[in-house]
Amino acid sequence: MLTPTLLLFCSLSATQAPNQDPQARAQVPLADTVVTASRHPEPRFEAKATVDRIDELELERRSYRTTPQILSGLPGIFVQETSPGQGSPYIRGFTGYRNLFLIDGFRLNNSVFRSGPNQYWNTVDPLSLESVEVVRGPASVLWGSDAIGGTVLATTKVPRAGGSAGAYAGELFTRLSTAEESWFVRQQSSAALGADTGLLLGVSGKTFGDVHGGHDIGRQNNTGYDEYDLDAKVEHWLDSETRLVVAAQHVQQNDVPRTHQTVAAVPFEGSSVGSDLRRDLDQERTLAYVKLERDGGRDSSDELGFSWQRQEESRDRVRGSGNREFQGFDVRTLGLIGRRTRPGPGGTWTFGFDLYHDDVSSFSSTNPIQGPVADDATYDLIGLYVQDELALSERVDLALGLRFSHARVDANDVDDPDGGGRLSIEDDWSSVAGSARVLVELVEDAWNLFGGISQGFRAPNLSDLTRFDTARTDEFEIAAPGLDPERTLNYELGVRGETGTTRTQCAVFYTDIEDQIVRVPTGNVNGAGDAEVTKDNVGDGYVYGIELAGARRLDESFEVFGNGTWQYGKVDTFPTSAPVIEREYIDRLMPLTLQAGLGWDDPTSSAWAELVGLWADDADKLSTRDAGDTSRIPPGGTPSYFVLDLRGGYDFECASLGIGLTNLLDEDYRVHGSGTNRPGRSLVVSWTGYF
Repeated sequence: MLTPTLLLFCSLSATQAPNQDPQARAQVPLADTVVTASRHPEPRFEAKATVDRIDELELERRSYRTTPQILSGLPGIFVQETSPGQGSPYIRGFTGYRNLFLIDGFRLNNSVFRSGPNQYWNTVDPLSLESVEVVRGPASVLWGSDAIGGTVLATTKVPRAGGSAGAYAGELFTRLSTAEESWFVRQQSSAALGADTGLLLGVSGKTFGDVHGGHDIGRQNNTGYDEYDLDAKVEHWLDSETRLVVAAQHVQQNDVPRTHQTVAAVPFEGSSVGSDLRRDLDQERTLAYVKLERDGGRDSSDELGFSWQRQEESRDRVRGSGNREFQGFDVRTLGLIGRRTRPGPGGTWTFGFDLYHDDVSSFSSTNPIQGPVADDATYDLIGLYVQDELALSERVDLALGLRFSHARVDANDVDDPDGGGRLSIEDDWSSVAGSARVLVELVEDAWNLFGGISQGFRAPNLSDLTRFDTARTDEFEIAAPGLDPERTLNYELGVRGETGTTRTQCAVFYTDIEDQIVRVPTGNVNGAGDAEVTKDNVGDGYVYGIELAGARRLDESFEVFGNGTWQYGKVDTFPTSAPVIEREYIDRLMPLTLQAGLGWDDPTSSAWAELVGLWADDADKLSTRDAGDTSRIPPGGTPSYFVLDLRGGYDFECASLGIGLTNLLDEDYRVHGSGTNRPGRSLVVSWTGYF
């Protein structure tokens, strides 16, 4: 029987916008379109790189808690969570500022992003997203600095009320989870301001309680926080191909704890407990942009956009001694992007540019010179790129790309690492990166071979050059002027198949790492007893692996699917303060990971269900710094685990209901490098009403 609330929403739904039809949402074609791999729309099957797309239907059905967790089921990726509010994906061995995150084409990354796991991807509301695309491997030619491990494009929702002026469509979403003690609510409204103009308004509120682990860990105190999100978008169609988009979003997170460094931490398999009485973060991020887009088909499109983004962070720390410390930063970023794609002599040409300017201020109650990064600083990032996609024959397509990048830093207030008080840093770097990628049609409309060679590039940022802050457990990082850019060279070969009822993708890759900026010990210990570390370009090394994914439809209702990942990598570092370089495993090396599932989607009704199991092997290939990170990684490494999830749902005429039983075996487990355990057995209920 329908609940009274559901009946109320059904009675309000006199007419329903076409895009709100649950049946229409379920009919998602297999041959979806992606843009991240080429910077213009193309069928995913024809992409010349390893790319995945998570569409709106999957986002709704999986009901992800945070944006980083959206990537957790993809091959080549695992999501480390220092705490439930601080998730950072590792993509092909890289995390932090070596992965690039884009919101509607604009960079989330800025010059204060850290090298290790950071929490900034968690400042994107997953409830505001229409789709997420992931390109694994370097994409620096098209997207610029930081695009080394992977590039993620999050596309936000668009107005859905069509027709004449006054048309309206609304959604009310709620999600409850028992093991997280969490509750989400989102109200989203679309209105047609005219035949060519639409407005979207959304507001989200989230309360996260203390996470309950598996059968032995139980409640993990001091893991909850609150979050509030706002987003708005106006789309105006100038003609059938051209639209003007004006959008804004705001995210606020209060008292997000870094639990593993506090006395509230719960030990797991021998991991240590922190000494801080409190260590909480407040985070705010605001993005506003205007963008003009023209889509004249696959080979003819344009975009021009301007953005303003502000990211604020403040940390409240109470040490075990009772001493209280405040620190934080404020980053204001202006961005300008432009692209033009046209057919021309020799193929389809894409030309573009991107300009970003950061103004950074920072503070600390214990340091009059700077906060976690330099105070009174600016950082500029400029890129020009070109790509030519040409057909060498009826079955072979080639894409050649080139980018010029220039970065400049001007930091006025930096704490001198040699103890000389205040210093300033001015530096700049230029780089040229190229790529050559190929697509070979093996069997027409069935099997494609793809691959190529791509250079990655990352300029040193303010976090590299001027950080004065805690690094890992019992480590404190100081400034490192004079760094050079990081470079990678990636080789990739893959095969992709879509043969009626079967979809397959397999890729092997090898990434050569040159001059990676790594933390190195100085041999000093600061007044708080933390080992002092700095940074240097000593990280030559490599990472390689294989990624498998596939799905097969058994009949009209049932489908089996799965994926697997194996990685291996080493890099040069200074494991001690002695001037001796050793080659060690890369930090947080992804263990062998396998996932398999069975899905059921009844074409005669609106019901669906899926059973998914994920197994990860022991993560015991540790660097020296991994082994020393005892509050997050147990002695000897992170134990293997197996997690089983059961989900299902039903789409009513004017509402959708989802029910998930996650971690059915109540496994006590921790994703490698995380500071807390993932939730134990949990009931997750989501409901969306359309009106």
